Amino acid sequence: MIADVLSETTERMTKTVESAKEDFSTVRSGRANPQLFQKVPVDYYGTPTPLGQLASMQNPEARMIIVTPYDKSALKDIEKALVAAQNLGATVGNDGEIIRVTLPELTEERRREFVKIVRGKGEDARVALRNIRRKAKDDLDALKGEVGDDEIARAEKELEQITKTHVDQVDDALKRKETELLEV
Repeated sequence: MIADVLSETTERMTKTVESAKEDFSTVRSGRANPQLFQKVPVDYYGTPTPLGQLASMQNPEARMIIVTPYDKSALKDIEKALVAAQNLGATVGNDGEIIRVTLPELTEERRREFVKIVRGKGEDARVALRNIRRKAKDDLDALKGEVGDDEIARAEKELEQITKTHVDQVDDALKRKETELLEV
């Protein structure tokens, strides 16, 4: 029973860390990255659909992304969605076949804004990890009548170690992203 609680907790924490890393990748650094646009919602036949499902994306240059729709009829909708996602400050151009998205050079002020955004996402991930730990601790406390106190104490120490490992992974990913953002 204790092993089940700990394995489920480890699995949930690992998913949270992966989700945090994915969130970090959606914040723009100096180089254009197709990952920035994967989740841009496009109104495709009345349904909001992530751009990654509607088009392929390549970056031939450091600050340019080329979006090639799988369905040419969705070209206008994709272009509209990219123009609407102007938190990136991108210039969007359509030649009838593909869409070229050119990202401007990042200013120092904009880089610092992105660092704040990434730190907020990192803190959200740490809060999620602490919530998972709290639920696991409650589950372990519920087992007190069935299992000995020594086993519960050992499991709680192991839970703290699992939590620390996952928080450290989030912190490492956060530091890497901050370094990437501040790099000119």
